[in-house]
Amino acid sequence: MRVVQKFGGSSVANAESIKRVARRIVATKQLGNDVCVIVSAMGDTTDELLDLAQEVSPNPRPRELDMLLTAGERMSAALLAMAINDLGEDARSFTGSQAGVITTARHGDARIIDITPGRIVNALDEGDIVIVAGFQGVSQDTKDVTTLGRGASDTTAVALAAALKAGYCEIYSDVDGVFTADPRVVPEAQQIPEISYEEMMELAASGAKILHLRCVEYARRENVPVHVRSSFSDKPGTWLKDAKDIKKEGRGMENPIITGVAQDKALAKITLVDVPDRPGEASQVFELVAAAGVNVDIIVQNQSISDEAVAITFTLPQDQLAKTIAVLEGAQERIGFRKILADETVGKVSVVGVGMRTTPGVAATFFKALADAGVNVQMISTSEIRISVIVLASDIDKAVRALHTAFGLDGTNAAVVYAGTGR
Repeated sequence: MRVVQKFGGSSVANAESIKRVARRIVATKQLGNDVCVIVSAMGDTTDELLDLAQEVSPNPRPRELDMLLTAGERMSAALLAMAINDLGEDARSFTGSQAGVITTARHGDARIIDITPGRIVNALDEGDIVIVAGFQGVSQDTKDVTTLGRGASDTTAVALAAALKAGYCEIYSDVDGVFTADPRVVPEAQQIPEISYEEMMELAASGAKILHLRCVEYARRENVPVHVRSSFSDKPGTWLKDAKDIKKEGRGMENPIITGVAQDKALAKITLVDVPDRPGEASQVFELVAAAGVNVDIIVQNQSISDEAVAITFTLPQDQLAKTIAVLEGAQERIGFRKILADETVGKVSVVGVGMRTTPGVAATFFKALADAGVNVQMISTSEIRISVIVLASDIDKAVRALHTAFGLDGTNAAVVYAGTGR
């Protein structure tokens, strides 16, 4: 069987960690599997490279930044191949472009267009273990090196698993699987044995760091079984599957209404005050924001004091705030709003669960728990299986703990976090 394994930065943080990961990979190979491994940069290497770039240039060109950042994963791949070779197995490392990861041309946040894994297949057929640098590819149009966005080594792994028709894809991190909440915030969080693609997509979109959102979307579309495990233990982890393949008793909890609670502290909020109340105004605003490559999350429109104007409020990633403000200020006269209010002191808390579809009273439990914890709600967004609210960032942790307890998700044993980064 072909198996794809991905190891995050905390799993390859230093030489000893790399040797431990190499032993796990070799053990998988010796069970008779063909093994393709995707690896992240060591520890905090990507952040260190970003800091170095800022010291050299306050506004580096995106092309050159991608050239720099891809070096971290290439280092990890080469070092891991060396460690595997010393254990008696043949290993070969590849960059994303050598592995056939073809992407769009957008630097820093490229999308995978296609995978042409000819070199990987040849290496596997020759009996080699293949190590691929994650998070990167090559633009179909410009032939430049591109990066796929932070955390996107997960996406590389699932995309390669689909292209190689692997039996499954293993995602290794520093926790024992997917939990009902971040165990760093809720020590009583329970590990979930099986979770549907749909629920995991909502959790990832709501801020859960265990899996990259695009990885889950890709897995769902290509029906790739994903096994989330810890590289620091041999515990069974969490299987990500189609909902119809999940046994109710496999949850480890009795038919839970809520699967998990997620939080996102890296958000900001923008309010456009006194936008003219006429057709097309919101369209102009969000066309500008989209053209700048900004992902908008929750949107609320309120009537202003004047009957002829409205206030439009939306949330976005904190690191895209300055760019968004600049774009909107440039169009202020054309759109006709009076001013922009920005707030970086907010975050999002969400509960997710397919049981919400058929269970009355979920919203009542949700808002009562927040009220009892003294958490004020600024914005609300819902889907069929999710409720999200925007609150003060300083209230997020207590909101998560209150909701986790209110929905009966607390376990009796403290969850183990082996390294502390979440990937």
